[in-house]
Amino acid sequence: MGVLNMTHLTDDPKDPRLTHGPDSEPQPQAEVYLVLSKEERTKGFIRPVRKSYIHTLGEHPCGALTTMGQELAETYARDNKFYGSTYCVGCRMHRPVGEFTWGHSSDRVGS
Repeated sequence: MGVLNMTHLTDDPKDPRLTHGPDSEPQPQAEVYLVLSKEERTKGFIRPVRKSYIHTLGEHPCGALTTMGQELAETYARDNKFYGSTYCVGCRMHRPVGEFTWGHSSDRVGS
């Protein structure tokens, strides 16, 4: 299991430190990750707050379990279409969210 280590989070979509996946080559985790504002996240969730996902689909699924922080998990739970890609600690790449399932379920991330 790997942990998505976010040293910085921002709710500013114009933050110049943001990167945009998916990646085609292994990369370190981004310096900063975008999340919904605290005010937006406290409005409630349309999906359960889930903190771990597994790279199970796509061309090169590695089966790695990635665990993310609370703010990222709450952003997914508030707006399941917010992210187009997510980081895999096994592949060391941002890949399309459709390549991942939540935990050990068959529920796809982003659905």
